[in-house]
Amino acid sequence: MEQTRLGSTGLKVSPICLGMMSYGDPGTRKWFLDQEAAEPIVRHAVESGITFFDTADMYSRGESERITGRLLGKLFARRDEYVLATKVFFPLDAGANDKGLSRKHILSAIDASLDRLGVDHVDLYQIHRWDPDTPIEETMQALHDVVRSGKARYIGASSMYAWQFAKAQHTAERHGWTRFVSMQNYYNLLYREEEREMIPLCLDQGVGCIPWSPLARGMLAGTRDRGGARHTVRAGSDAYADELYEEADFDVVDAVQAVAAERGLPPAQISLAWLLGNPAVTAPIVGATKLRHIDDAVAAASVALTEEEVARLEAPYRPHRIIGHS
Repeated sequence: MEQTRLGSTGLKVSPICLGMMSYGDPGTRKWFLDQEAAEPIVRHAVESGITFFDTADMYSRGESERITGRLLGKLFARRDEYVLATKVFFPLDAGANDKGLSRKHILSAIDASLDRLGVDHVDLYQIHRWDPDTPIEETMQALHDVVRSGKARYIGASSMYAWQFAKAQHTAERHGWTRFVSMQNYYNLLYREEEREMIPLCLDQGVGCIPWSPLARGMLAGTRDRGGARHTVRAGSDAYADELYEEADFDVVDAVQAVAAERGLPPAQISLAWLLGNPAVTAPIVGATKLRHIDDAVAAASVALTEEEVARLEAPYRPHRIIGHS
C-alpha cells in the first residue's frame, strides 16, 4: 500500500490502521481472538502492506498489547518497519491512581505498556479519553516528558469535545510542550457529528484523524438488519452497539448497500472509501477477525467515489446526540 503522512507530521503510515482490540482474551468478549487465531489475520495485514497498528493498555487488561508485541516482533524484521500506537486512561486495576491522566498514572502506564509490548518505544502514545479530574497542564507536561524520554515519538488524543482538544493544544503550545498530532475520534457514515467542530479543527491545525469504528461496529458492513437479525457473533453480543444506533440509521445502511450493489463491491469497501475521501482522515482504524476484513479494508483505499455517490450516501443522515466521549 502507498504510505501517507499522519496529519502534517513527517511520519508515514499505511492508509489503513489495523485495530488490535479484537485480539486478546476470548473470555472477555465472544468475538475476541487469542494469539494463535489472530496470527494469520495480522500476517495477512502485513503482507497486504498495512504498517500501522493501534492497541490500548485496557484491551483485555493488557493482553492485546502482549499479543500485538509478540506478533509484530515476529512478522517484521525491524522495529522501524511498522508504526505502533497504544493508549492510556482507563483502569486496569482498582487503585485510585490506576486510571486517568495524572502524571503518576501516565508515567507508570507507559512503562507497563512498553513492557507488555516488548519494545523500548511506541510511535504514537494517545490519551484514550479526556480526564476532567486532572489539570490539562499536568497531563500535557507528563506526555511531553514521555516524548523527551524517548518512550514515544508522537502523542495523540481520542474522543472529546473540540473545545477540550483546542485547550490541550493551546496549553502545550503556550509552554513549549509536545502537541497532539492525531485525533482518534468516533466517525463514520452513521455518526457524523464530528463534522461540526472537531474535523474542521483538525483540518485547520494539521491534525490527522484516525477514526475508530469506521464501519459502525459492523452495521455498515451488513451485520444487522431492520428486522433485528444479527449475522455475526459480535453483532449478536455487542450491547454497546444497541445503545449507539437508531432505526433511522438503517436508511444510511440502505444507501450504502445500494451504491455497493451498483459498484459490485462489498458495503464495507464503500463505507471505508467514503471515510478515506475526507481530507482530514489519515487512516481508519479497522478491526478484523476474518481475512476478508483485511481484503475489504485494503481494497477500499483504491476506491474513488463520485460526487453523486457521496451525496447519496450522505443524504439520509440524521443528527445524533453526542456519543463516544466516555
